[in-house]
Amino acid sequence: MIAQLTGLVSQIGPTSAVIEVGGLGIQAVCSPNTVAGLRLGQRATLATSLVVREDSLTLYGFADEDERVVFELLQTASGVGPRLAQAMLAVHGPDELRRAVATEDLAALVQVPGIGRKGAQRIVLELKDRLGAAHGGTPAARRAAGAPGGWRDQLHGALMGLGWSAREADDGVASAAPYADEASAAGEPPDVAALLKVALRTLSRA
Repeated sequence: MIAQLTGLVSQIGPTSAVIEVGGLGIQAVCSPNTVAGLRLGQRATLATSLVVREDSLTLYGFADEDERVVFELLQTASGVGPRLAQAMLAVHGPDELRRAVATEDLAALVQVPGIGRKGAQRIVLELKDRLGAAHGGTPAARRAAGAPGGWRDQLHGALMGLGWSAREADDGVASAAPYADEASAAGEPPDVAALLKVALRTLSRA
């Protein structure tokens, strides 16, 4: 099992990154929060989880070990595969997911594309004793604010990676723009993870 990658970041996409390790470029599928914390040409370390299927080998990358652990625990729930687990981490940080499951906050869980109310109830039932209590740390998304590439491109790519159409992604970006402008006016870089939540709330109501 490949548990960690450390090397230079050679490519960054909306939902993936390529880390150069020993002359090899290894692609890891990442949440928008993790991607936003990477810088081209700089050294980075990703905690990783290798998902093996009959027709594919997919390496998923995470900002830290806690995200990787939660990613793997989420998949122990019925109906939760790696793509849905990563979508959950794209919308909520590890501690936010722990709180949502522990407090049976179904409204928070159904914000994730692909999770309905029944699915949220099943996740709570099956994971309540597995995820544990929130650690109280700052989500990785907060560390990831302000990555290069423009928040609009990052947000648009993240929404499409979560299954929304290009037109829906455009609408999501438009709904988040006032919040990004507000942050910029205050001299702060837009927080892509926070903007993603705004966009998802808007699209879910549409």
